Amino acid sequence: MTEAEVIVDKRDGLGLLTLNRPKAINALNHSMVHQLAAALAEWAADDEVRAVVLTGAGERGLCAGGDIVSIYHDAQDGGDGSREFWRDEYVLNAAIASYPKPYVAIMDGIVMGGGVGVSAHGGVRIVTERSMIGMPEAGIGFVLDVGGTYLLSRAPGELGTHIALTTARLTAGDAIACGLADHFIPSGRVPAFLAALAAGTLERALEEFTEPEPESALLAQKGWIGDAYSADTVEEIVSRLRDSGIPAAADAAEQILAKSPTAAKVTLRSLRRSRDLGSLEEVLNQEYRVSSACLDSHDLVEGIRAQVVEKDRNPAWSPATLEEVTDEQVDRFFADLGAFELGLVPGGNTHSSITLGNTQELSSVGEGKS
Repeated sequence: MTEAEVIVDKRDGLGLLTLNRPKAINALNHSMVHQLAAALAEWAADDEVRAVVLTGAGERGLCAGGDIVSIYHDAQDGGDGSREFWRDEYVLNAAIASYPKPYVAIMDGIVMGGGVGVSAHGGVRIVTERSMIGMPEAGIGFVLDVGGTYLLSRAPGELGTHIALTTARLTAGDAIACGLADHFIPSGRVPAFLAALAAGTLERALEEFTEPEPESALLAQKGWIGDAYSADTVEEIVSRLRDSGIPAAADAAEQILAKSPTAAKVTLRSLRRSRDLGSLEEVLNQEYRVSSACLDSHDLVEGIRAQVVEKDRNPAWSPATLEEVTDEQVDRFFADLGAFELGLVPGGNTHSSITLGNTQELSSVGEGKS
């Protein structure tokens, strides 16, 4: 028999969700999104469930992101499977943020892209010394999604802009400093923490097992990061980084220049616009427009080919330079989709329902990060 890709269990007052594709570092596919959504919808109204806990199977991490090889083939074939996946995934992200019960995400090991979407919008986000968190979208010609522009646009100063454009990896201390996590518990103590959670209250378990978070090396660089990334264009950001005389800043400039120029410019626009949007739902609506446009772009297919499929690490971006990417080209990524809009409605306390595909409903009632 094929093993379940999401293990769904309920015991000791907890709803337990385990992402179960360890060979793929628990990368999300459409079926997994539906399984997560169905369980959350059921448990929202189940008085026997005090809290939900999300973990990942295996030793490598919670979740390495979405199934980008499927996205690659879908983009090549001109299909709509990825748009349907993103639609349901983003609805799930919004529902997690407004979930009416404690949603505890164990962000141990690798947590990338879509893994951030199913964890960092939760009410209780736990990192360990093994945590490596990132949103590597620009490196494959894609743009931050799953509410990533919401999270990073609200990080201190310009740290989020730096993370998004360089695809920097975050440690536990970095993640807490940037608002993507809340508590630090050493990985060896996580099983005991979960046992304490099952036996008692969330507050008591956190009090017993949470330790002071490690220092954030990224936060210590907030000064030069703010000076450079406050610029209005990616070209000016790169120029300031290069002119700063700081080796880490010069490295950051080269990292940005290695990414898709189009994705870099669209990412910056997305972040700036997300700062002015008042809710996660509005940001997800914007991200859906951008993701849909990426699916029709040259750079997404080329980026996945170079980084994941053929692994030559030599993408041929088009346009090839930042200067060649026009404002009109960037505008196209934010165009209204008409009848195909995601259509999430702001307001997590409205007692309304969010429809997932044609089969599941998730209550948007609750207290979340949005």
